[in-house]
Amino acid sequence: MSFERWLRRLAGAGVVVLALTGLLRANPQGGQSASAAPAPPRSAVEPGADAGRPDFARMVREQADTDRTWRAASAGYMRMEKITYRSSKGDLEIPAFVFQPLVTKGAQRHPGLVWVHEDIRGHLYERHIPFIREAVARGYVVIAPEYRGSIGYGRAFYDAIDYGGAEVDDVVTAVSVLKTQYPAVDPANLGIIGWSHGGFIALHAIFRNPLTFRGAVTMVPVTNLFHRLARKGVEQQRRAIDPQNRFGGGPAERPEVYRYRSPLFHVDELRIPLLVHVADNDEDVNIDEAMQLVDALRARKPDLADVRVYHNPPGGHLFDRRVSALTNQPEGTVEQRDSWMRVWTFLDRQLQPGTLAR
Repeated sequence: MSFERWLRRLAGAGVVVLALTGLLRANPQGGQSASAAPAPPRSAVEPGADAGRPDFARMVREQADTDRTWRAASAGYMRMEKITYRSSKGDLEIPAFVFQPLVTKGAQRHPGLVWVHEDIRGHLYERHIPFIREAVARGYVVIAPEYRGSIGYGRAFYDAIDYGGAEVDDVVTAVSVLKTQYPAVDPANLGIIGWSHGGFIALHAIFRNPLTFRGAVTMVPVTNLFHRLARKGVEQQRRAIDPQNRFGGGPAERPEVYRYRSPLFHVDELRIPLLVHVADNDEDVNIDEAMQLVDALRARKPDLADVRVYHNPPGGHLFDRRVSALTNQPEGTVEQRDSWMRVWTFLDRQLQPGTLAR
């Protein structure tokens, strides 16, 4: 049975009715989607009549501050570079952070890990510092692409957003960068990890490129655009994810586009081990969206998918990424510790990096 026929059968049973029949219903209680369109920070919005327009010059300056923070945080823990590379789409230079162990084992001795940040209007947030330090300490070479639509790189880059489209190519191109520019990386031993919108990109990356990676981790990933728009408001979400109208219309006019850009409809393409964690108190990727992916993976890919639903973890959507404002260390909740233990166990099993002494 095809996956889409299976989904239709579930819909007939009332399991995913909202996802497949509520396409045009805006939800006035739907709240803002953090992974789709967080409001620009107050400091990044121009004053005056057009108060909602991003202050791109200020965002560039703030990105420079973020880069300095990452350099300072890397000192004594890992080697950091800020690079650019040409997207395979051929139209943009993609900025990226690269982190390597201070001492490498030699040529092709380290697995590579593509690290995909959350938020379409985001970047590699400083809250990832302790987790990337841990990844590098375990022997990974990490590349974190700032894919199109990310903040801090000017108006043209911001306006190039292509949700579920070329942004996926931007991220997958990082694989070629690791293979050709970093001799310490084993080109046959690559993984990918992403959060929220970054998890959405990671899912597309492995479904569209089934044998590029040996393992993947997606945390609280966006999964079904039909459901998402129906639940949170069609026009609100369209303005957030497709301001240039690259989709060519809404779900009713262009269902094939929304289906192609929804990871849920492509789970049959999974060929590698996949770890997925979601939270039942997530107010961004709500549990009724998340469970569609959970159930599909459990039903159709039980031998490849390792899926876990966390019950009411502190932080909800951010439960695994929250850090202390005082120490910049993970909060260390039971759920956060458990999630990361499972992430490292999974990645170490699939990619076998070994642990390097600093």
